[in-house]
Parts: sequence; structure tokens; C-alpha cells
Amino acid sequence: MKKIISLILCLTVVLSAVSLSAFADGEKISDNPVVLVPGYSASYFYNADTGEHVWGLESDDIGNMVLSYIVEVGAALGALTVGNSDKIATLVGNAILDLAGELACNPDGTSKYNIKRYFTKAEDSRYSVITEKYGGKMNSEIDICAQLAPYIGYDNIYQFNCDFRMGQEDCARQLDEFIEDVCRFTGKDKVNIVSVSHGGQTTSTYTVLYGYKNRIDSAVLTVPAIGGAAFLSDSFSGNVHLEEDCITRFVEFSHDMDIDINWLMKAYRLGFLDEICEKLVPYAYQVIGNWGSIWDFAPADNYENMKSRLLDPVANAEIIKKSDRYHYEIQPLVAEKFNECREQGADISIIAGTGQPVVTGGEINSDGIISTFSATGATVAPLGSRFPDGYVQKNDCDGKYKVSPAMTVDASTAYLPDNTWFFEDVFHGRIQHCPISLQLMTDLLLTDRIKDVYTDPAYPQFNYSNAPADTVYFKFENSNPGFIGNNPGNLLITNCSKQAVVTLTAVTVDGADFGFKLPLNAVLRPGETVKAEVKGDIPAVGRKAVNITVCYLINTVTPQGYRTVAFTLMNGRDAAPGYGYTANGITPLGRILGEDFSGFLKKHGLYEYFSMLFEVWRYFFDFVRN
Repeated sequence: MKKIISLILCLTVVLSAVSLSAFADGEKISDNPVVLVPGYSASYFYNADTGEHVWGLESDDIGNMVLSYIVEVGAALGALTVGNSDKIATLVGNAILDLAGELACNPDGTSKYNIKRYFTKAEDSRYSVITEKYGGKMNSEIDICAQLAPYIGYDNIYQFNCDFRMGQEDCARQLDEFIEDVCRFTGKDKVNIVSVSHGGQTTSTYTVLYGYKNRIDSAVLTVPAIGGAAFLSDSFSGNVHLEEDCITRFVEFSHDMDIDINWLMKAYRLGFLDEICEKLVPYAYQVIGNWGSIWDFAPADNYENMKSRLLDPVANAEIIKKSDRYHYEIQPLVAEKFNECREQGADISIIAGTGQPVVTGGEINSDGIISTFSATGATVAPLGSRFPDGYVQKNDCDGKYKVSPAMTVDASTAYLPDNTWFFEDVFHGRIQHCPISLQLMTDLLLTDRIKDVYTDPAYPQFNYSNAPADTVYFKFENSNPGFIGNNPGNLLITNCSKQAVVTLTAVTVDGADFGFKLPLNAVLRPGETVKAEVKGDIPAVGRKAVNITVCYLINTVTPQGYRTVAFTLMNGRDAAPGYGYTANGITPLGRILGEDFSGFLKKHGLYEYFSMLFEVWRYFFDFVRN
């Protein structure tokens, strides 16, 4: 196995070498060690008293457990068919305790068992050493490291392994000790940090508590959970409502799937999953309820409520003390300390996802797990709403326009207004599946040429995913993604799929009186781009929302599909300033059919299908009319 893993890593380096051309000739690549601060639960533990492996789940572990419960599984599934979810919930709940019970903590937040991390020192934490020693079973964020390795080598990537159960103050202390050890081991004075999710929260806490040491050369926080995790409030609320459609799209995105199956989830009633999840919460709470990190994850607007309901003021006094300190003394200083570090010369940047509901049902604009607000500090409209036409951003920012094309994010209030990038439809912890965001991360981490969101037109502050699962990506020739400026040129439509051939069938506009003309034979192989000619006049108005929809046929099991992207017109006098929020997402078909019939179609998973047919019909009607 070790030889196979080593061979795979070597091949990755060789095959990835073609991407080196992404940097300009002669451009200096940082030789500082890269410290990987991975996402939640991406650490590996053993029981020091028994020597047994405790955490770092493999598919074989889960598979063997399923086999050991095979009889009970059959009985539980049989009960589920007649509406009894108790058996399956009890079975899964006991499996949670079997798999993770030794990770439980005492009421004061200390570990119940003598749990130790496998590797804590720099020399043992090099990615190449971990791969060789553990056969690839304890490597974190594999795709991100494979992206960086061709430039700096796996020997120069150091994987931080923290006790993620502890609160952020403890995790940041562990990170500080690790960074100091990496500097001693390598002889370097500074490190480059790339962090993911919980790792971003740990990195931000590190800057607050230890940023004065000036150890950071560059730090890229991807989808960071700085302000907590929205799904946590949902999970502990006792009112879980799983977004099956969002979960399925998450899976499609994570596996670069050309096949669009998420619409099937809307055709089935899977409410019983919510009931099962609610019954699993007490089991999970037995394991994680006394983890300090869970309480630091609690979003600020629900922290006090959760604390009063679930923590005992006497037994849990130490957890409360530490988490209060995080929420009220550490987290509020993040923006200030980020900027202090930048003044010392550290390049700190954030890459965040947006445009998705929370998978557990929270009506919050997020990347599926972390709210966009929590990740960035930006002002964000509620899910399903946007800022009104003519919206004026909260902070002036030297006259720079900081509102997203979808008019849902106001970056002027972000922790780092000029150094935060937002990607619509990029899911949590999955920037590696979006080529634009992955290359941005690489540029920010390893070079010093990108100073802010205005440095390189290839990386505007607001963009949207071009992952294979999105099928098509489109923008105007002469405008930033999502914006329609003066003389925008043609609409460029690209096939993002890795294997599927796409035939474009329609391009329509909602919110403005202009349209497009597709070439007669708009068939795109993977990676190919076609131009759609603008028909009619672009309205001479600014700060006005417009939706553009591209419909297509695709040679997979899902033959038809469409993607709608929100654009902002920036072509003249600004619309009159509006206040509050405006409902967003009502399609032209929805306005025609009305709420009741639209609801009927959505209930049976047919709304998207009819919407696409309607858009195709509308395109050809306008084409014939003009």
C-alpha cells in the first residue's frame, strides 16, 4: 500500500507540472514552509493507555461496522418502511457511540480518556513523511496539497494535527507551538498558512493571540468558520429540516459529477430523514456536547440561547468561561488583528463560498455549512432575498463598489474588504473542485503579486463557480463576472464539464428588455467556449438586478438542464436607492403559474423541468419575433 500511495503522489507531481505555466515566467515562488491547517475532525488520535486507534475514520471501519450490524440493519430498514424510524435511529446512534465514544470529554472540557495525537512535531508532520509512514491514511486536504506540491514539494508542506475537540484558544496555542517548531526545523523565520473551515477559525484566533510574533508571510483562509457554523444551531435546535436537494448538489460538486441528479430529490418525500436526524442528536451530544470547539462554533446570534439550554453553569463552568472569552474577547478582534498583521507585511486573504442554503435547513446564505457572514464578516441578505436596486453599500471604501452581482453580499463591512473573494455556488471545503478558486488560492499563497481584489482581472472580488458539476459558466467579454457594464461585448459561454458534450438551446434574460442570439450549431465539447450575441439595447441604468439563464442539452443520464446567474447592470445612472430587502428567485414561469400551481410542481419535483422548457420556449418566441 505504501508503495502505491508513494507512486500516486509522484505521478500527481509529474502530471500537475503542466499547471506550472499558470504563473508568469520568472515569477518568484515562495520557499517558506507551508503549514496546512485542515478542516474539522481532520486530525488523528490514539488511546495512549490501550494503544488503539481512536479517530481518523476509514471507509473500511464503517463497512466492517455495517457488516457487524447487518441483521439489525435489515430489521431497522424493515421498520422504516412502515414509518417506524426509532430502530434505525437507535442503531445509527449506537454506532456513533461505538465509533467515536472515546472522544467524549468531561463536563469541564477535558478529555475523558488518555487521547493523544499521532504527530505533533514538524519533522513527523511533513506531508511526505505522513504519507510514507501511514500509507496515505492520515493525509488531510489531499487535493489542495496535490495542487501545491508541484511548486514546493510535499516535503515543504507541514500538516497541523490539533485536538479539534478543544476550544479555539487551545487550538491556537497548539498551532503556535507547531509553527515555532516548523520554523526551528526549517530554519525559516516565516511560514505560509493555508487553512480550511475550522482551520480558518483556528488561524484567525492565532492572529489575535500570536500575530504579534510576525511569523506569517502569507495566509489564505478558505471557507473559514470564523464566526461559527450555521449547521450547529440547526442540529441542536431539535428542528432539523434537511435540504436534500442541497446535499445532493454538494455531493455532485464534490465528485466533479457531470450528471445532475439533485432534481430527483425534489420528487421524493424524504422528511423521515429529518425525524431520524433529530433522534440522533442525543447520541451525538453524548460525544460532542462537552467539546469546547462545539461551543466556539455556536454562531454569535444563538450562542447565549444554546448555552442556557444545554450547558450547566456549575458543571460546565470551565467550558463556559473559555467559550465566553472566545465569543466576547477574541472573535471581535479578528478584523483589527488581521489588519495589524497585514501592516507587519503578512498577506492575509479569505476565499468564501456563498449562494447556498444550510444543508440542515437554516434559511441563511451560506456555502452549505458556514454562513457567508460568519466566514467573512460581510453584510449578507437573508436567503431568498437580495438588496434592492440602487442599494448603497454600508461603508464607502474609497469609492470602490463592494456589492456582489447577485446583490446579496456587501463586502464593505467584511473583516478584509479588499482581500476577501466570494464565489457563488462553491460549497464548503470544496474550493479544489472550482478551478478558478483553486488557482487563486495558489497565487495568493505562493506569490506576492496579488495585493488585493483589484490586482488581477482574472480574480475579481466576486465570481461564481466553474466546477464540472455546474456544467456551464458564462460572463460578458468586457465586464467582470456577474456584471454588465458599458459595451460589455458578447456573452461567453463555456462548457465546464470534464467529459460531457453540451448543446446550448436557449439564453434568456429576466429583469431587462434585451436578449441573445446563439450560433446555429452551439455544441460545446469539454472546455470549449461559444459567443452569444447581444440583441437589443442594454438599459442605461446602474445597480439594477438582472438574471440570465442558459439552457442546454447534455449527453448524460440527465439530458436537460439550465443555470441561472444573477447579474448587476452597471451601465448608466444608478437606480433610485432602495431600502430593506427584495424577494429574489421568482422565475418568469412562477409569475405566470402563480404560487399554488408552482407549489404543486415543486412538491412533485417538476418545477425545474418546466422552468427550463419555458425558458427554451421564451427564447425561440423572442427569436422569431425579432
